[in-house]
Amino acid sequence: MKITLDLPLVDACSVGDCAYNVKDRCHAKAITIGDGVHPGCDTSFLKSSRHAKDTSIIAGVGACKVLDCSYNNDLECSASSINVGMEGDSINCLTYTKT
Repeated sequence: MKITLDLPLVDACSVGDCAYNVKDRCHAKAITIGDGVHPGCDTSFLKSSRHAKDTSIIAGVGACKVLDCSYNNDLECSASSINVGMEGDSINCLTYTKT
């Protein structure tokens, strides 16, 4: 069985040492943003020098746990797409906008 979901896409990811990143695109099936407070790439970041082989998959945002983000609608992202990258020492959703 294959389930198709309409998710916001990860338009770009500049975190080059993530296993899902190939040529600044995220190739995980879906990512989760946040821990309730911070807009981090929560459980999806996997540090590795080995990268995803299937680049036909473009990651979607499966859940958003950042309660004060203006794009958070019932714990799901309502942005059309997001960008992920470094902010200081953290890997964050760069599209995050505080309400």
